[in-house]
Amino acid sequence: EHPLGEAIVAYGELNNVKILDVDSFDAIVGQGIIGKISDQTYYVGNKKMLENNNIDYQEITSLVDNFASEGKTPIFVANHKEVMGVVTLADTIKDDSVKAIAKMQDLGLNVVMLTGDNKITAQAIQKMVGIKEVIAEVMPDEKDDVVKSFQDKGHIVAMVGDGINDSVALVRADVGLAIGAGSDVAIESADTVLMKNSLFDVVDAITISHNTIRNIKQNLFWAFFYNVLGIPLAAGVFAVYGLSLSPTFAAAAMSLSSITVVLNALRLKLMYKNPRESSPKIKINKNIEVKEEKVEEKNKMEKIVKIDGMTCGHCSGRVEKALNDLDGVSATVDLENNQAVVSGDVSDEVITSTITEAGYKVVSIK
Repeated sequence: EHPLGEAIVAYGELNNVKILDVDSFDAIVGQGIIGKISDQTYYVGNKKMLENNNIDYQEITSLVDNFASEGKTPIFVANHKEVMGVVTLADTIKDDSVKAIAKMQDLGLNVVMLTGDNKITAQAIQKMVGIKEVIAEVMPDEKDDVVKSFQDKGHIVAMVGDGINDSVALVRADVGLAIGAGSDVAIESADTVLMKNSLFDVVDAITISHNTIRNIKQNLFWAFFYNVLGIPLAAGVFAVYGLSLSPTFAAAAMSLSSITVVLNALRLKLMYKNPRESSPKIKINKNIEVKEEKVEEKNKMEKIVKIDGMTCGHCSGRVEKALNDLDGVSATVDLENNQAVVSGDVSDEVITSTITEAGYKVVSIK
């Protein structure tokens, strides 16, 4: 039932590969599958599958890393002694996905790729699509933990997923969005289903939601304003000043109020602009090789910045985005403690000016 498994089986059938009978089949979530063929146990899965079953794969590490640097997901095939081969698969990245991610970032959203793929593959995909933050090699339950960690920092989190592994995180998120072609479990777990199977549906949903809320507030304001003036006038409160309104005109005015609200609501269709038409023209860079960078934690320059003036998740998100936009800087903002943890080669002056420009005050930097 796994999408990768379906792809491999479909390719085998296309090339007339004989499918053997398997006994004692077991699927290990987040690792792969185990089964017996003619009393011999075989393993198909990722590195965690091999490590948990004490199967050595060091001899082909460089080969696997080369595949991963090209954005391909390596899947090991092994018996109880050794790795017999590697199957690689790659996601086909749609042009509209790259544009949709760029559009989300234009809207001020912090886009994060959350994947169970290995780090090198994830970094390759990151470079292709232009996502600033990637969290790789996470198990299904760890995805839930990641979503919760963002929420604990004061962020409102929308999670987009399509598989069984995403279901728990979809429930945890403030808004869960499932891809229409995804698994039934993911669709049942989500708040919203994206029927066109495109990330642009996420942009659509956010844009339409913002416009709708703004329209509702406008209707409430004008209806309240209209009635505050009209009802006392129709009731004769101002008759002593010679101001009055006949029942006939009052009824007509009330109908006009309803028509005004309806027309303003219909204006939503005119306000909506297809984000696909206004999105930047971006092409996928598929000729990227990513090498894993091993950085010792002790060599990272980490600073704790105390900040005054942050009162909500929007404030902390604004500061975090401003800091992360700096070259070579990674930052997380803790709203509860009014501080930011900044990693990277950046001076105190640059940190201070960046936060000040965002509208907040730096108290201290350590």
